[in-house]
Amino acid sequence: MSLIKETDHGTPEGAGKPITLWIDDVEVTVPEGSSVMHAASKVERPIPKLCATDSLEAWGSCRMCLVEIEGVRGTPSSCTTPVRDGMKVTTQNNRLERLRKGVMELYISDHPLDCLTCPTNGDCELQDTAGTVGLREVRYGMKGENHFEEEVKAPIDGSNPYFQFDASKCIVCSRCVRACEETQGTFALTIEGRGFDSKVSAGVGMDDFFSSDCVSCGACVQACPTATLVEKAVADHGTPSRSVVTTCAYCGVGCSFKAEMQGDELIRMVPYKDGKANEGHSCVKGRFAFGYATHKDRQTEPMIRESYTDPWRKVSWNEAIAFAADRLKATQAKHGKGSIGGITSSRCTNEEVYVVQKMIRAAFGTNNVDTCARVCHSPTGYGLKTTLGTSAGTQTFASVDKSDVILLIGANPTDAHPVFGSRMKKRLRAGAKSIVVDPRRIDLVKSAHIRADHHIQLRPGTNVAVMNALAHVVVTEGLVDEDFVTERCDPVEFERWRAFASEERNSPESLAEIIGVDPQELRQAARLYATGGNGAIYYGLGVTEHSQGSTMVMAMANLAMATGNFGREGVGINPLRGQNNVQGSCDMGSFPHELPGYRHVADDATRALFEADWGVELLAEPGLRIPNMFAAAIDGSYKGMFVQGEDIAQSDPNTSHVEEALKALDILIVQDLFLNETAAFAHVFLPGTSFLEKDGTFTNAERRINRVRPVMKEQSELSEWEAVCRLAKAMGYDMSYNNAAEIMDEIARLTPSFAGVSHQRLDNGESLQWPVNDANPDGSPIMHVNGFAGGKGQFMITDYVPTSERSNRFYPLLLTTGRILSQYNVGAQTRRTENSRWHEEDILEIHPHDAEDRGIADGDQVSIASRMGSTTLRAELTDRMPVGVVYTTFHHPLSGANVITTDNSDWATNCPEYKVTAVQVHRSNRPSDWQEEHKDKAQTHYRIRVDAAE
Repeated sequence: MSLIKETDHGTPEGAGKPITLWIDDVEVTVPEGSSVMHAASKVERPIPKLCATDSLEAWGSCRMCLVEIEGVRGTPSSCTTPVRDGMKVTTQNNRLERLRKGVMELYISDHPLDCLTCPTNGDCELQDTAGTVGLREVRYGMKGENHFEEEVKAPIDGSNPYFQFDASKCIVCSRCVRACEETQGTFALTIEGRGFDSKVSAGVGMDDFFSSDCVSCGACVQACPTATLVEKAVADHGTPSRSVVTTCAYCGVGCSFKAEMQGDELIRMVPYKDGKANEGHSCVKGRFAFGYATHKDRQTEPMIRESYTDPWRKVSWNEAIAFAADRLKATQAKHGKGSIGGITSSRCTNEEVYVVQKMIRAAFGTNNVDTCARVCHSPTGYGLKTTLGTSAGTQTFASVDKSDVILLIGANPTDAHPVFGSRMKKRLRAGAKSIVVDPRRIDLVKSAHIRADHHIQLRPGTNVAVMNALAHVVVTEGLVDEDFVTERCDPVEFERWRAFASEERNSPESLAEIIGVDPQELRQAARLYATGGNGAIYYGLGVTEHSQGSTMVMAMANLAMATGNFGREGVGINPLRGQNNVQGSCDMGSFPHELPGYRHVADDATRALFEADWGVELLAEPGLRIPNMFAAAIDGSYKGMFVQGEDIAQSDPNTSHVEEALKALDILIVQDLFLNETAAFAHVFLPGTSFLEKDGTFTNAERRINRVRPVMKEQSELSEWEAVCRLAKAMGYDMSYNNAAEIMDEIARLTPSFAGVSHQRLDNGESLQWPVNDANPDGSPIMHVNGFAGGKGQFMITDYVPTSERSNRFYPLLLTTGRILSQYNVGAQTRRTENSRWHEEDILEIHPHDAEDRGIADGDQVSIASRMGSTTLRAELTDRMPVGVVYTTFHHPLSGANVITTDNSDWATNCPEYKVTAVQVHRSNRPSDWQEEHKDKAQTHYRIRVDAAE
């Protein structure tokens, strides 16, 4: 009988029928499949252990958790022994005490006795367990007196920038190896040797952790019961003394952490066991890359200047706010109310985003507000709202544990959403099938213990053609879930779609040449998704950042509805949000046509609700989108902008066009941590706050509203929402709050999906996923359970329209872009940490065949040019790329990846088409003209200018 996994809450997953037994003559009832150790914990009979943890499968190697069971010979390990009815267990007696003490004595005999100087003194499971079993002396040594002297013992491996490995302290419990396998799924660690010569190794033949396959997620460090694996900060400063639970500010997974402190200094981030999104796991960014918050580049004082070519001048908050407000009012007086606007940030809290969009609508008097979701997931909002009635993912992350078939499209979760990527890998190792639609061979196509059942290696820009081909198979082979469609979906729209999908032009055979994939592969993938059980779709920016991004989202929704994959665990359609609060920034009303809660500005009742609460008349016409703002700035009709926490000069497409627009502004206000590429053109800089200083909430990709609690005091004196409120007041609109909780109360009062949300509920330990309202008072983990949010599901016609961006003899290759594990977005945070040791520059991945045609060797500097511009990158030859396609990341400003991306965008939302750019590549040791012009983009010049001005 196999044991079921026990969670940190002591309740086994997959619990069976109740089993009653006796632990030390105390009756206890636990679910079938529980271990004896778990049963003992329920009646407060803790059993000593070293190799067992709540988060790993039972192992039974340490022999510390021995018990006696009536009618059973010997002393079985309690962690691996399942309970049975009527079992009588003894956890404590003289015999067990003697055995445990003897086992512990063997461990200690091969372990240095330097507890007083050990960095984990007082926080060491080995030390605690030795005390628990009553070990007071060790009668023998195994390897001689000098075994642990500094000149004899193995050197500490400090190659990893964040943690160290001291083999002398290892007790070979295998917890680190098992954590790497079970939790992370990387299989980087192994045990070498036998007996007392056994040791943990970072991979066969590897010299150190840094050069191994280790991804520095920290799971091994978290699992280690000794000081063998320990954070360098702990080794240097000792064990932290207090902690604050908060939320990571990187990707849309929304991991919870305990920020552990010594005084006011942050020592380490420990993944929080009760975090519903991450359940105690982490990645290299969330766990270790927090040093940017106190980096020397951080700007903590307001600054102003007359022209963007002038040096900065540090001023007081009052002077900066007055300067900004006067400029904004003068601009409106000269060019009209609609001549100014702003952009909210997906890195800021819901509360901070809410006050910015409120300031723009109420104080600026315009709907010219947009957010970075415009350039990433705006097609998600449009496509899902059109088909399902609400623009958000349908599941929890845990739902993937119940998926039988995973259709992954245009996403690379092991790099961009690593904690969820690990969970997905675990499900695939357990037997789920997978279909990966991606031109690049990502890790989930083939990696340790994983191989995709189907890799649809499509030609970039043909996503919609792939979905139409899959739909054709589902419809023509009788694989539609007719009962689901009849009950849940609009019958007229479905029949229109059925006829469309059945057309021969949508068959895999007709589309194979366009897609570049064998039609039989497409047919088999469609059959697997439609008939394989619970089918879940997960997708990323490889879906949305196309000229047909919105069409593709609707096509995926069509396929999921047609196969009945909504309304339960293990199914659904799930956007993997890029930044930590992309979902929240959209929820808070950051689009020019929508007020908070995705309600159109033209709706009289919605507008009246906000007007009554805010005490100001609101416009009924949508404002400008980000691309329209740039165009209007160049035309001269848009002259002022407030940019909250986004580096649009690096992240948006066609960088030269963006810079031209920013130069044309009369007033640009940037609120951020660093003087980024956008701030190079700003007139006012308002210092922002890092996530360690914020008080509020983030909303992750599963609609989970997570508390963000301040770990330290604001370095800039004001919170971001306080600064925004001051600017609104200086503009003539009195907007003030006593704290962030009051802002959330206002959000809940005006936004139906947040009606039951409050800081108090979240601080009381509740985990809420919107909608939280009278119908769903405890939130909605799974959407569309009894019906779609918009009523009947709407099938939409999704004609494939080829992108206008085509390769030709001048630009014969297609460029697509993405992210890498160690870096994040435009790199403003991660580049200021040791993460840059893994990825010091953006590189161009190119197939060896394409490289050979151009005389390019691995490591050569190459020029990559498009119709828009050119830049220079270092080439990496790899067969991860298909012939004819190249790939790069956009984490480093000097690389200028977006210098070459085009102005093409999604037909419905203007989301840029980052994923398809026709390019030519050739060897070149010379920087591009753009790089020569921007060669000081390392940003040190901004700081020097400030210093010189002082």
